[in-house]
Amino acid sequence: MNESNTRSKLKIGVIGASEAEASVLEAAYMVGQAIGHRGAILVCGALKGVMEAAARGAKDAGALTIGILPGSQMEDANPYIDIPIVTGLGHARNMVVVQSSHAVLAIDGKLGTLSEISTCLLYGIPLVGLGTWRIQKPDATFIDIPQFQDPIQAVDAVIQMVQLIKKAKP
Repeated sequence: MNESNTRSKLKIGVIGASEAEASVLEAAYMVGQAIGHRGAILVCGALKGVMEAAARGAKDAGALTIGILPGSQMEDANPYIDIPIVTGLGHARNMVVVQSSHAVLAIDGKLGTLSEISTCLLYGIPLVGLGTWRIQKPDATFIDIPQFQDPIQAVDAVIQMVQLIKKAKP
């Protein structure tokens, strides 16, 4: 794969907790596989849980995986990460995960995932959820984050969001 081809490929961020139930991990694996089958690159936080399951799915589908690590040791990356990027930023690396992605898919998640969701909303990064946070505003309305039950539909939706944005740009 040449550099220009890799550079122009769709990069989909997958965010979620480092500890999750088996059903969540299975969904993350399916998301990773779908990302790989659609020719995209997976970007994640490089650790365990949802990140590892999604990266494993992407690798099984032949995709390139990029992991943005919170610490300073490449060895901390899960074994399915092709390109580990060390940051030494701790949770602040969540912004790097989001900003390195054309779109983001949030799966389940805890407070770290919530910070990544907030970053997507702040910077207008396309975002879909799979059993993740619903955010209520002070006026009791909810921020619209499209939610899906099916991992494949979630991946297709996030890709479609990026395509619509690309079409709308002059």
